[in-house]
Amino acid sequence: MSTRPALAYNDAEKGTLDVRSPQIADLARDEKKESDIEVFAVQSLKKDAPVTPSNVAKPPPPPTKPAKKSTPLWVLWIIWYNSYRRFFTVIFTLNFIGLGFAIAGKWPYAAKYPGALVVGNLNVAVLVRNEIFGRCLYLFVNTFFAKWTPLWFRLACTSTLQHLGGIHSGCAISGFAWIILMVVHQFKTKYLFNDSILAFGVITTVVLFVTICAGLPWVRNTHHNVFERNHRFFGWTSLVMTWVYTIVTNAYDSADGKFDHIGRYVVQQQAFWYTVGMSVFIVLPWICTRHAKVDIELPSPKVAVLRFERGMQQGLLARISRSAVKEYHAFGIISEGTHAKYHYLICGVQGDFTKSLVNDPPRRIWTRELKFAGVSNTSTLYKRGIRICTGTGLGAALSTCIQSPYWYLIWIGSDQEKTFGPTISNLIHRHVGPERLLLWDSKVRGGRPPTMKILKEVYDSWQAEVVFITSNYVGNFEIQHGCKELGIPAFGTLWDF
Repeated sequence: MSTRPALAYNDAEKGTLDVRSPQIADLARDEKKESDIEVFAVQSLKKDAPVTPSNVAKPPPPPTKPAKKSTPLWVLWIIWYNSYRRFFTVIFTLNFIGLGFAIAGKWPYAAKYPGALVVGNLNVAVLVRNEIFGRCLYLFVNTFFAKWTPLWFRLACTSTLQHLGGIHSGCAISGFAWIILMVVHQFKTKYLFNDSILAFGVITTVVLFVTICAGLPWVRNTHHNVFERNHRFFGWTSLVMTWVYTIVTNAYDSADGKFDHIGRYVVQQQAFWYTVGMSVFIVLPWICTRHAKVDIELPSPKVAVLRFERGMQQGLLARISRSAVKEYHAFGIISEGTHAKYHYLICGVQGDFTKSLVNDPPRRIWTRELKFAGVSNTSTLYKRGIRICTGTGLGAALSTCIQSPYWYLIWIGSDQEKTFGPTISNLIHRHVGPERLLLWDSKVRGGRPPTMKILKEVYDSWQAEVVFITSNYVGNFEIQHGCKELGIPAFGTLWDF
């Protein structure tokens, strides 16, 4: 095994570069001198602190809104046709070419083993959504490709890991298409099959169809609880029905019309082992489910901060629920590192679940001890980067900046310290130095910032390689499209398409 020579990093890569943080004063340097900049006092968060007109800061008038700029079509196309859709296109195309050959009678394998093609596709669909498999992929990429490989390769690794959902969707829909072909073929030659096989084929197809419909973007983004309940429970039902359908189909001997092929013959079939694999991938993450102790801090009516025992590496997300099997919700994890005593979740109070955390704070909550990796986990790949977030998006961003001195934090929000409380505020100021921190309080500053101007200046001065964005749909759209126009590599919040 050859020994790779030590890499020679420049000052920027070591984190010793003398960087001047582009504060807001710089943005207005053509209008005001540094000595003329107004400084606003920060209101005390103590309950008994007097509030009088003399000690309350008056924000400046809201800045005039710039004219809305249209996004070039090529930018819209590149961002729309991302790796998710490219993965989906490749898998969907290959499978439907295979379907065409099978229908034309030009592919003997498909005629002999249609069940293997059904369950094989579903097996891959489940595998790429498995948290353990995902953590292994992230670990492999972060271990072997961090920093020394070309930037385009590292960006491709991040994009691939972020958009594995395209493989999930492509294989699931392809598996559904194959089972339709299989059932239609059985009905065309129904004199060769027992009625129970035909019945189980139809039931399995219908249940699988409902599972896929429950996972459509419109359902999961606008009716999350409907998605959670139906996609999960119909998915489990699909697994059970797949087992039944696989066994009865392979156990039936069409020559004598009896279920003679039992035991060894069924176990030797490809579809049987694909179904075994799919079952293992579905069950494994649930083995890690625990009813964990939680402490809840309510710094304001808008936010609940959950504290759990045990430190975590950066870039992970946690799923939590009031029930062991229903309605899990994902939140970014804030932690000072694996050595820390606690990790935290920031939950914005919006839906029924998060409102219940405020109105009826639990002492224990269901979670999976094995956390799943998000796009921030690939921050290890890059020499320097920027983490920009808005509001509660800080939950997915802060750990990266706490645990790495090479990441710059931009956090945009309203009345941040009062809204998010002393725990989060102390974590920021204790671990993220002012030279790599920009907090924009829209309440104090009188409106939204010139986001792309700030981001461009920080990107150039910090000598960053990549930008990670965590925001709502509108904020993510604007920043990601702005970065693409400026030629800044950026990855935003992902909504499965």
